[in-house]
Amino acid sequence: MSTAPAPPSFTDDKSPTCISFILNLLQTHNTSSRPLIIGLNGLQGVGKTTLVTTLSETLSSGPSNIPTLVLSIDDFYLTHADQRALATSHPSNALLQHRGEPGTHDVDLARSVFESLLEGRETRIPSYDKAAFEGRGDRRPVSEWPVVNAPGEEKIRLVILEGWCVGFRSITPDVLKQKWEGQSLTLKNHALEDLAYVNDQLRGYDALTDLLDGFIHVDAEDLSYVYAWRREQEVALRAERGTGMTDEEVVKFVDAYYPAYELYCDGVRAGVLPDKPKHQLRLIVGRDRKVKEVQII
Repeated sequence: MSTAPAPPSFTDDKSPTCISFILNLLQTHNTSSRPLIIGLNGLQGVGKTTLVTTLSETLSSGPSNIPTLVLSIDDFYLTHADQRALATSHPSNALLQHRGEPGTHDVDLARSVFESLLEGRETRIPSYDKAAFEGRGDRRPVSEWPVVNAPGEEKIRLVILEGWCVGFRSITPDVLKQKWEGQSLTLKNHALEDLAYVNDQLRGYDALTDLLDGFIHVDAEDLSYVYAWRREQEVALRAERGTGMTDEEVVKFVDAYYPAYELYCDGVRAGVLPDKPKHQLRLIVGRDRKVKEVQII
């Protein structure tokens, strides 16, 4: 079995730019009683988790002192039972046989959580256990969900929603067919009607995307970097814990998500918030994950 090289030492050249961007948006938002909502999208392995952790820790402490909440789109996955029901009802659609793709999240739950946060009410934040059911995952009991905006606590002023598909918007059937018929790495691995089902489900996510006040997109010079980045993560995991996906399993794992990258990343690059110019930050990184270009859209 071939192995990928260990990931290079991490140098954070993203958070300073992101923090400046967020603080600028907060300055024009501070007259509002509702929290500022920021979406953050990035390819798997690009360092989203590290970035949002740094953003949260930096903004919520020190001179900024902004009560910050980080939400992951992953915590809104369907329950195990509902995911299995979805898979069973679409047995030929490989995109729905596991969690991940648009359509495998509980959008109604996400909307209710955001409505509560926007009104400043005490809110329980869903939590998802990816290790449950031998890795198939399940939502944790409500009693285990953390609570924010409790009586006596300072209200959340900044919410960051992060995830690999945050900000994706559906495309028209004609564009979908054109992309499917064109050159791609993975789209032809799926029937057009299976891709169309996920595309239709994605329209419901607009209810979340339309709530965003700003957007951060950690993009890549080449989408295919995601395969190498994920391999590097698993190499590090195997070295640290003695367990992790093989190179072959990594390819299979990324293949399950890659069709959405091919379908929707162009739309994210064009701008997620067309009615809010200058509210989207795009960081383009190279193979080494270092920022090569910064754009404000």
